[in-house]
Amino acid sequence: MKIFKLALAAVIAISTVYAKEKIFVVEREDSSLATIVNDVKSTRILNMRNMNHGVVKFEGKDGYVISRDGYVIKFDPISEKISNEYKTSKSAIGFVIGKNYVAVANYDDKSVDILDRDLNPIKKIKTGSKNVGIKIYKNYLVFSQMDNDTISVYKDMNEGKGKAKFEVYKEFKDVGQLPFDAMIKDNNYIAGFFTSSHYGVVDLDTMTYKKIKIYLNKDRKMVLKVPHFGFWSIGGDKVFVPAVGDSKVLVYDDNFKFLRNIETQGLPVFTSLSPKKDFLAVTYSGKDFPTIQIIDTKTLEIIKTFTFDGKVLHIRWSNISPKLYVSVNDTNKVVVVDTNKWVLNKEILNIKKPSGIFLYEDGK
Repeated sequence: MKIFKLALAAVIAISTVYAKEKIFVVEREDSSLATIVNDVKSTRILNMRNMNHGVVKFEGKDGYVISRDGYVIKFDPISEKISNEYKTSKSAIGFVIGKNYVAVANYDDKSVDILDRDLNPIKKIKTGSKNVGIKIYKNYLVFSQMDNDTISVYKDMNEGKGKAKFEVYKEFKDVGQLPFDAMIKDNNYIAGFFTSSHYGVVDLDTMTYKKIKIYLNKDRKMVLKVPHFGFWSIGGDKVFVPAVGDSKVLVYDDNFKFLRNIETQGLPVFTSLSPKKDFLAVTYSGKDFPTIQIIDTKTLEIIKTFTFDGKVLHIRWSNISPKLYVSVNDTNKVVVVDTNKWVLNKEILNIKKPSGIFLYEDGK
């Protein structure tokens, strides 16, 4: 009896840990978010505006959604109640959440909006450009002006205390043609361009800028287009980049020195590293849309291929259990992959046209 009680207690403890991870899935064509708890569809949150390319982010106990039609929506991830919404423009492309503000990069009205955490407007920064690649570093807000070939650095003059007060700190001109995405790596803001054969790096500690060429192979053939950085995977001592228009994943060291190419089944779109950085999942476009492949990041070999009965629009590794979640858009489901055995574990049905998968960990 004592052994049984101990075993039961262990099961309950494990279940409690797993229950802390709540999954939110964008229902792309239905203005809604589906929720999954313990690998069972739980509820749906309605009235999320245009959810084509909808993005969900969490900060503390708050959840935020940015919709395709320029709304920022604040909601409680536990109660699932919407508390506020604010329309910044007709088309917003990205947003970041600071300690005491939300910043939104807009396309159509050529501005960046600064809101407080309850979505009350603080300031609209008019740039005269579509704005992309918005990121946070310390008390700096950094973004790229697509039409002006400029990287802007704004500083919170209140240094995170009280209401955010952003003023222009430095701008870098003629950085490259048509910046369209960016990422932060350590103290570096790295920008990619549509038509320049380099990427740009702003050192945010020294506020200096340099251009770095990126190569496709050891013969120093140039990459002609840098894919969206959201599709890159950086972790450990390697950087994985899906090649544009080629059946390869490019592998660099953490200083962007070319290491090798990994030949893939199709044209890669998205790469995603596992929490321990030991595996990489890759999704594809075109005829291989229903396929994902798993790469061992040590051997750089493909160890498993899965093909589903519909287009794969997104993947997400669990942070607390050995699982990979796959949104299969055409057949309205999320598939759970066991990442210990590399087998399909479960299908979570009746998720309407799923795309983005986002994890909320209660208690963080």
